[in-house]
Amino acid sequence: MANKTEVNLRERLKKPPSAVFVDTYFSGKVSKDLKYNFDSEMEIHFAHGLMLAKQKIVSARDLKKILKLVLQIHTRGPDVLDIDFKLEGLYSYTERYIVSKLGPEVGGRLHTGRSRNDMHTTAWRMAMREEMLKILALLLKLRGTVLKLAKKHTKTVMPGFTHSQHAQPITLGYYLLTVADLFGRDFARLLGSLGHTDQCPLGAGALTTTAFPLDRNYVAKALGFAKPMEVAYDAVSNRDDALEATAALSILMTNISRLAFDLQAWNTFEYRFIETGDEHSSVSSIMPQKKNPAALEHIKAVAGMVSGAFTATSACVKNTSLSDVADGVTALNEPALEACSKTADILHLLEEVLGAITVNKDVMLKSAEIGFGSATELSDVIVRETGLSFRMAHNIVGTVVRNTVEKGGIATDIRSADLDDASNKLFGKPLGMSEQSVSGALDPAKNIEVREMLGGPGLNQMAAMIKGRMIQLRNDNSTVAATRRRVIKARDKLIADTKAFCKGA
Repeated sequence: MANKTEVNLRERLKKPPSAVFVDTYFSGKVSKDLKYNFDSEMEIHFAHGLMLAKQKIVSARDLKKILKLVLQIHTRGPDVLDIDFKLEGLYSYTERYIVSKLGPEVGGRLHTGRSRNDMHTTAWRMAMREEMLKILALLLKLRGTVLKLAKKHTKTVMPGFTHSQHAQPITLGYYLLTVADLFGRDFARLLGSLGHTDQCPLGAGALTTTAFPLDRNYVAKALGFAKPMEVAYDAVSNRDDALEATAALSILMTNISRLAFDLQAWNTFEYRFIETGDEHSSVSSIMPQKKNPAALEHIKAVAGMVSGAFTATSACVKNTSLSDVADGVTALNEPALEACSKTADILHLLEEVLGAITVNKDVMLKSAEIGFGSATELSDVIVRETGLSFRMAHNIVGTVVRNTVEKGGIATDIRSADLDDASNKLFGKPLGMSEQSVSGALDPAKNIEVREMLGGPGLNQMAAMIKGRMIQLRNDNSTVAATRRRVIKARDKLIADTKAFCKGA
């Protein structure tokens, strides 16, 4: 004879789940619940229970007994639930335990006015919110490190590159400011996706809310959310917030991979612009001279994994109905949260890598001097001093560069006579420029000094831009810290309120 105190959520079905189904679905699903959602589900029980009491939907006497038991489960941990992976989710084990202790007449009342649909989407949003707050904090720290390095290297001259060829001289600080701005936009994308995650589905029920007079604003605030997710159908049918977050993480990691690619190239013997720290390098088992940039290679590899996670999340949702479906609403949580975990690890590692790099300033400067990157400024000086059109000046300098390269020369070998010779052949007249003007135009540092246009690498522009970005960084830190405080404050208050409510039960 069946135990009358048991409540079975599978009443509609005559057979238990098969062993294969348990192994391939239930066990993994419950394991993920335990990893990400145990505390969140307990907090959802607290918030929903207190709300039921406040709204007089369930008697305070019964709810005190229930919530006191939930507090014990929260304190003792999931082992008390005797999980055998034969039930569909963590919630099922929690309810089974409550009913086994209090009986179905009392223990069966906690689920009044709610569904696993709104419970689970709420718990997964809480998990995603937690991970996103960690990532945003790590990204802010990384941005701060990059900006400090940019400020340190505003005079570290190096070649700029386009098409992997020497372009115009820049500074390492200017390059790093570009990276900082890239990360700033990554932050904005992630913060925007957090805003979409930070909405509470609880109270949506299965998809149409309920006739019980729930207070959805109360539970949203109790769980630290910015607001309820208003339309109930939307709340249980969509996890585009997780899609958006994973897409933003994929973009962030793609940007990080591009930085790692440059650093890996600059770390080679051929460039020798930088050297990675020993603590982020590996060695060869056979070649004793090797110092391999293993951390940078790892960063690029994980970037590919995060991009793959976005593909997985979108593939889970594609061609699913706009409703609560396991593949479209639940399955994507695993790759999305995996992307969060991997991204957080890489943000931490990259900040360490940047802090341990040795910059070979002399090598960078020498490369900028010999690589013809100052040819544009030489053309500009010709325009300013002689009145020739830019296209004519461009023709002259291009000819001189070609001739110099063919003779095995470098940029600093160019003289005024070389320009006169090319100008005579092209346009029938010499330029008559002084050697001082030519050598000044070919000086990479002076190239940078004169570029004080908005957004240029000149010292004044760099100082102003870095200052502005430091202010924005402080503001962004305040925004994330405020959200973190709201979540922590709500969690602490919820647990305190639950304990106070259960006192004397």
